[in-house]
Amino acid sequence: MSDKVIIVTGASRGIGAATARLAGERGYAVCVNYRRSQAAAEGVVADIERGGGRAIPVAADVAVEADVVRLFETVDARLGRLAALVNNAGIVEPQMRVERMDAARLARMFATNVTGGFLCAREAVRRMSTRYGGAGGAIVNVSSAAARFGSPGEYVDYAASKGAIETMTIGLAAEVVAEGIRVNAVRPGLIHTDIHAAGGEPGRIDRLKGSIPMRRGGEPIEVARAILWLLSDEASYSTGTFIDVSGGR
Repeated sequence: MSDKVIIVTGASRGIGAATARLAGERGYAVCVNYRRSQAAAEGVVADIERGGGRAIPVAADVAVEADVVRLFETVDARLGRLAALVNNAGIVEPQMRVERMDAARLARMFATNVTGGFLCAREAVRRMSTRYGGAGGAIVNVSSAAARFGSPGEYVDYAASKGAIETMTIGLAAEVVAEGIRVNAVRPGLIHTDIHAAGGEPGRIDRLKGSIPMRRGGEPIEVARAILWLLSDEASYSTGTFIDVSGGR
């Protein structure tokens, strides 16, 4: 691989940051997308550049269509032809039961986690598909083990948003496979990132690790390695499929 271009959404921290850094190590020119954390995104870019790679930070809210279009156009202009997309950007809201959720919360959740994923996939397909003169490529969507468990009492809305992304993965994979694009997903389990604090329980992994066969939470790099494998030529016969990175849970 020599300087293939990749966009990683939500790449200023957590799984996204680990994926961006690993992509830089593997020879990708990396767009580090972020929404608010400019300093953190610039730190990821600096890490990639220190390793001899190319990277740029680009602010864009994936829930806003105009931002997504600008994100991809910026990459076109500054890095070149897109080869890979990691749909990682996602949010959680504070833990609560479904009967307490209002429409505004649900709108925020699905705007980022579902609509954002669709918009980014749309722009990627328009660039990668041989139907539009592209050279093919690969998309990896970041789902969650929550899509299988439903997250009762905590994040049923988040789990449902990831279920939607899984259905999109299956459908889009079949839709664009003949146009040179593979679409797969990873399902992280309980991973040590600050998403748990965002949901109101920083120690959530410690509370739940007894339910994990490996008896520990995962690290972002462990998810990143699965993502980079799915993007690579080693996964050339895999599309519409999922890798669980969840410690056996």
